[in-house]
Amino acid sequence: MMLAEYIRSLQSYEIYAFTNEDVVKHCIAPKSTLKTEFVRLSKKKQILNLRKGFYVIIPAKYLNVSKIPVQLYIEKLFNYIQKDYYVGLYSAAAIHGASHQQIQQDYIICTPPAMRDIKKGSFTMKFFQKSHWSHHNIIQKKSDAGLFNVSSPALTLADLLHFQNKLGGINRMLAIIEELAETIQLEDLNELIRWYPHVNTFQRMGYLLEQFAVNEEILETIQRHLDLQKVYPMLLSPIKNEKPGSANNRWKIDVNITLENDL
Repeated sequence: MMLAEYIRSLQSYEIYAFTNEDVVKHCIAPKSTLKTEFVRLSKKKQILNLRKGFYVIIPAKYLNVSKIPVQLYIEKLFNYIQKDYYVGLYSAAAIHGASHQQIQQDYIICTPPAMRDIKKGSFTMKFFQKSHWSHHNIIQKKSDAGLFNVSSPALTLADLLHFQNKLGGINRMLAIIEELAETIQLEDLNELIRWYPHVNTFQRMGYLLEQFAVNEEILETIQRHLDLQKVYPMLLSPIKNEKPGSANNRWKIDVNITLENDL
C-alpha cells in the first residue's frame, strides 16, 4: 500500500505513530515514491518527524493546533527508544485534574542517558532524567491509543518539588500542589516513602501539605518517615549560595519565599 493509505489504516486502529521500519514492512513502493510521499504529507502537516526514524500522525481534528496529546504516542516512542519513562510533572498533574491552565509543552521523566528536549513546531517535549529509578508509583492510564505510564499524584508532587528550580519555582506550581494535595491517597504516599530517596523533598512536601490542611494522617505519615532519617534545616526554595537559617516548624523548613499563587 501507499504511505497515505497506510497512515489511514493506522488511524482506523487508533494508532498515531509509526517508524521507518513499519513503513518498510507495510508499504510496497519504490524509495523515491515513499520519499515524495513523506515530503508531501509533512508539508500538509499530517505527519511530523518527531525523532529520527519516528513519525507522529496528526489527525484532521488536531490540524488546527498541529499537535496531538502526548498520551496518544508516548508509549510507542519509548518502545522505539527502548528506555523506561513516565509522563510527569505538569503533564501528569493535568492528567490527574490538577491544572489551572493549558500545558503548552509535555514533560517526561526517563532513565539516563540524558535526552535532548524536542522542539518541532507545536511539539515541545522536555525530558528530565532520574538515575534512581523505581517502577513504584508509576501507574498506567488508558488513552484512545492504549496504555501509557504516568506518575501517581504522590510521585507527581514529589517530582515537582524536586525539580522546582527547573520548572519556574514553587509559586508557579502552588495552585497545582494544592489540587494534587486533595488527590493523594495514603497507600500512594506509603509506597512513595518506601523508595523515594530525597529526604528534603519530604520536608518540603510536609510543610506545603500542612499549609493546605490535608488529612492529618497524611502529615503524620510523612512525619514518621522523617523521624527515622537524618533531617537538617532546609530552604523551602533552593537558592544558590543561600544557606538555611531559622526553621521554626516541625519540618525544619526555612520559609525563604513568600508563598503566592503566580497563576
